[in-house]
Amino acid sequence: MNNKKNSVYELVAANIIKQLEQGTAPWQIPWQSHGPSFELPYNAISGKRYRGINILSLLSAERSDPRWVTFKQAEAQGWKIKKGEKASLIQYIKTHEYNALKDDHGQIVFNESGKPVQELNMLYRPMIANAWVFNAEQISSIAPIVHVHNPENKWAVIDRAEKLVEASKAVISHTHEDRAYYNITSDKIVMPLRNQFPAADKYYATLLHELGHWTAHETRLDRNILYRYGSMGYAREELRAEIASMLLGHELNIGHDPSQHIAYVESWIKILKDTPYEIQLAALEAEKIFNYVLSFDIKRSQNHNQQQHQQHAGHLNPRLPDKHLGMGEIINYNHSSYKICGLLKKGRLKVEDLNSGNSFIVSKNDKLFESLINAKYGDNIFHLGKSKAEVNDLPADHQAKIISIKR
Repeated sequence: MNNKKNSVYELVAANIIKQLEQGTAPWQIPWQSHGPSFELPYNAISGKRYRGINILSLLSAERSDPRWVTFKQAEAQGWKIKKGEKASLIQYIKTHEYNALKDDHGQIVFNESGKPVQELNMLYRPMIANAWVFNAEQISSIAPIVHVHNPENKWAVIDRAEKLVEASKAVISHTHEDRAYYNITSDKIVMPLRNQFPAADKYYATLLHELGHWTAHETRLDRNILYRYGSMGYAREELRAEIASMLLGHELNIGHDPSQHIAYVESWIKILKDTPYEIQLAALEAEKIFNYVLSFDIKRSQNHNQQQHQQHAGHLNPRLPDKHLGMGEIINYNHSSYKICGLLKKGRLKVEDLNSGNSFIVSKNDKLFESLINAKYGDNIFHLGKSKAEVNDLPADHQAKIISIKR
């Protein structure tokens, strides 16, 4: 294992500089929806995709298998790490730690097996910690990955992308110009005519890239992108949009074509050499862009289901039990994206903040629960006994609700 003290972003920046010089950086490699399988790195045990800087760190390892595990996870599964293999560095948000339980006299409590009883203690402030993971290719006893054929046809993929764009209500103008761009002053995306693209997936891959820039408007994610073409600031925004395009291309299965943005390679190399931490910021912003754009696809599906339900339920009533948050839903609220990843007893929910990586428990009495309900169903349900201002305020003890484990 590499014990070098470099931070994750420094190691990733150094690797990506080398790859950019060779034209092999993760977001510089084109792939097509109908081409070879492409998967972003994920944990082999939980099945969850890695996020932010961790994606770039693991993609930079240039492994063909997308599965990764920690040494302890591999050991628990009975998998053996091949001799001489080196782990890759990732980071995570540490919200708790385990300490030996002590009795009233300060003595360590032991269980029936003679081992110290571990007590879970929540950290007052979550902290960033490092972890080391191994790829499935570095494990001798793990089963080979099974690539499941996706029956979704090409037209279904295009239809999904088109409906996402429609749901965003972005203003799009098609012209004979041989370039695509977003004008933040007019809040308009300008695209070449559809027949100027060799294939439909190329058109939508380009459009979703520009939709990434579109999220910068002050009414959305509010990023400053008023930079002169060719400037370092302009190149930084393109870096964010390119990484987000890679994530969206994977999620929507429409592919990714970086050919229109290779002009920024030299600028990206200079940025990362001068400010390695820029890759951390770019990865974080790209995840925000990804979550914001993808939310239109999720909301479209939710609205369809809601309309069907309302045909039977009649008028909206904020106190009716049909106002709920479902498993796997992603709700955009207050410039963050929240994923419902657990349905617990007494109506409580396990929620993950996709921007920070934090997980916590939310009950129906929490303001955040009401805010997420409002964000899902719209302005008709503000009156749940509190004012609109109250609903929009996150609770001060939000971080204190990070998941605890009863023993």
